[in-house]
Amino acid sequence: MMINFTKMHGLGNDFMVIDNSAGNIVFSSEQVQSLSQRHFGIGFDQLLMIESTNTKGVDFRYIIYNADGSEVEQCGNGARCFARFVREKGLSNKNPISVETKSGIISLFINDDNTVRVDMGAPIFNPIDIPLMASEESLYYLIEGYETGVISTGNPHCVMIVDDVDSIDVEYIAPQIQQSDLLPNQANIGFMQIINRNEINLRVYERGAGETLACGSGACAAVIHGVRAGQLDGQVTTHLRGGDALIEYKEGENVFLSGPAQFVFEGWIDI
Repeated sequence: MMINFTKMHGLGNDFMVIDNSAGNIVFSSEQVQSLSQRHFGIGFDQLLMIESTNTKGVDFRYIIYNADGSEVEQCGNGARCFARFVREKGLSNKNPISVETKSGIISLFINDDNTVRVDMGAPIFNPIDIPLMASEESLYYLIEGYETGVISTGNPHCVMIVDDVDSIDVEYIAPQIQQSDLLPNQANIGFMQIINRNEINLRVYERGAGETLACGSGACAAVIHGVRAGQLDGQVTTHLRGGDALIEYKEGENVFLSGPAQFVFEGWIDI
């Protein structure tokens, strides 16, 4: 079966994007893993599937697979690519676009310069809903000996505030936290260096992908944690390895993610 795909990226967080609005494409976990390989496949952090939906008032359904074949709830950088894909492919001329994800409904607005602003919804702090095995909500939790904020922005995130993101051994620390028994669905692990009240550096180690050049939902989680800790204001430029994203958040409200979404190439692959 020959399948058309588009390679895209948001700040270096790269994706294989497929229009499955006809509903005739199904991948096994092993097929996703094979496609994700950068030397033998297409290469990507996540596979994004555009699907149709019967939900009233919603334009599309958004399915996300990590490079290891696991399905995940949310991907902010992917959502921006999703918006540009459906616009450029003529699947919708609406603006904003309403999209159903595994974790809820999100709204995507394409700006005149082709950047995309994503309404990521309201963050979740209740441990049972993240999920996190903790008896009560707290600003900080001790996980595997590390003090971390834990938040869901559609998917679970741990955020550590560090002095310097370049000196942190991400590959050593992140898997310890990620695989803790306190996190039954694991989590993405963010390392945040606060430059000033409107600017941070961030590295994110993602579930099923390892460290990526950018993570939109992780940028949202980091800023949310910084705002709650009283260290950040409501509009923060987030410097990721692949570029900058703008996060807007006021306590008690939704969080917004803005940034670019780029096309790389088109292709066909025989599955």
